Amino acid sequence: MSAAHTLYPAVQLAATEGASEHRPLIITLFAAFVVATLFITVWAGRQTKSASDFYAGGRQFTGFQNGLAVSGDYMSAASFLGIAGAIALFGYDGFLYSIGFLVAWLVALLLVAEPLRNSGRYTMGDVLAYRMRQRPVRTAAGTSTIVVSIFYLLAQMAGAGVLVSLLLGITSDFGKIVIVALVGVLMILYVTIGGMKGTTWVQMVKAVLLIAGTLLITFLILLKFNFNISDLLGTAASNSGKGAAFLEPGLKYGATGVSKLDFISLGIALVLGTAGLPHILIRFYTVPTAKAARKSVNWAIGIIGAFYLMTIVLGFGAAAILKPGDIIASNKAGNTAAPLAALEIGGGSGSTGGAILLAVISAVAFATILAVVAGLTLASSSSFAHDIYANVIRKGKATEKEEVRAARWATVAIGIVSIALGALARDLNVAGLVALAFAVAASANLPTILYSLFWKRFTTQGALWSIYGGLSSSVLLVLFSPVVSSKPTSMFPSVDFAWFPLENPGLISIPLGFLLGWLGSVIGKEKPDTDKYAELEVKSLTGTGAH
Repeated sequence: MSAAHTLYPAVQLAATEGASEHRPLIITLFAAFVVATLFITVWAGRQTKSASDFYAGGRQFTGFQNGLAVSGDYMSAASFLGIAGAIALFGYDGFLYSIGFLVAWLVALLLVAEPLRNSGRYTMGDVLAYRMRQRPVRTAAGTSTIVVSIFYLLAQMAGAGVLVSLLLGITSDFGKIVIVALVGVLMILYVTIGGMKGTTWVQMVKAVLLIAGTLLITFLILLKFNFNISDLLGTAASNSGKGAAFLEPGLKYGATGVSKLDFISLGIALVLGTAGLPHILIRFYTVPTAKAARKSVNWAIGIIGAFYLMTIVLGFGAAAILKPGDIIASNKAGNTAAPLAALEIGGGSGSTGGAILLAVISAVAFATILAVVAGLTLASSSSFAHDIYANVIRKGKATEKEEVRAARWATVAIGIVSIALGALARDLNVAGLVALAFAVAASANLPTILYSLFWKRFTTQGALWSIYGGLSSSVLLVLFSPVVSSKPTSMFPSVDFAWFPLENPGLISIPLGFLLGWLGSVIGKEKPDTDKYAELEVKSLTGTGAH
């Protein structure tokens, strides 16, 4: 067992003591959210009658509702806990995540949202297999969806473990694993009972809560510094012990050539990853028209943009009012910086105000985790049921009822896998883990989606090479990178089999995914189906014949 698991010094105790006097309040807030969302889920579950209801919420949501839900799906524990922690520890370099996550939306809006809504039914595989051989392409799309979702789930599980153990004063490994398991069970309930309708409503509620909670803490931090941003940044820089360097690039990325490459790799993965994330892509199917899909992305950009601006204040605010040693002592990756800042700004450990704020922010973060986890699980179980079970195993002969039943069983299986992996990943930085999911999505899914929609000569072989090549190269590079072994913050810190120096594989695996898609199409003997491409082009651009 590493030292990180056993050492929980002063600040952990301070937060725990601050929470312990008001633990009934904290548990009540958590329980209230869980009960409310389960109620919504059961209500939505009663209205879920067809496969269209389960997968796409009956396509009945408005642009604004879907925009809110997209924001809820996207603003994950990584955004809230990971980015605030990265900024609190590394200043300017942590700020890259905020920018990358936001700019990524432009790629999704301009290239993917509308054509995808027009040309698919329920999953990413619908679009990819439209003009290819169904079975191999759907198998590849389903596999890729499940792998990307599990990477992303890891991050959420790690965030949940850190957060709840901080609040409830759980320092034992076993206690944290129990929390991860509890999140897993809740997410299985949300998806199996509520389907896309229940999940969408949970995400809308969570988006409103997250924005309100973040706004409150941002306002209190700015109030403490009399709304003087330069005072806030100056205090953060001097308090960090790094001086002016804290506000300049280079603390995390830039000391060596390798860290500069890591910076580029991370940037590419963040900006290109969103347009390949399955749980974001399937959200576009829940609206009735392409116009509503565009509108929902516009709303999402506005909401998400405001949120990321506030994470900057949260991060620098945490750096200004907490000692860096205290943040690291509580969680080595900095994931608890935002809740600890809330405790401090409310009056510090032992104060009622501090405990209430800590409870509110942590309940909001927990809500965030549950909603995102439900969206991810729905994306992967839908893809298994619709792409792999209905179209590959049953060769298109499954009834709607059988398909939805398969999706529910797949949810249980994916839940169990993510609980097991989440228990292992509980000490990693959540934003870093999400960046890995982005790299895998951008390597395996994005090239195939773009080629399918926009390149006439793309073939089945190109699609398979691109998905499996991008997927395997990115996962392989992650396995042999410092994320898994060799560093104190790695998954397995006591061993060293890291021969790939970068923490994010995007720089190598994303161009490789594009290259393999092109190469497989050019050298294969198969003739591309140009008639089907012309059909897809008309359908994706105009929405004619869209479901």
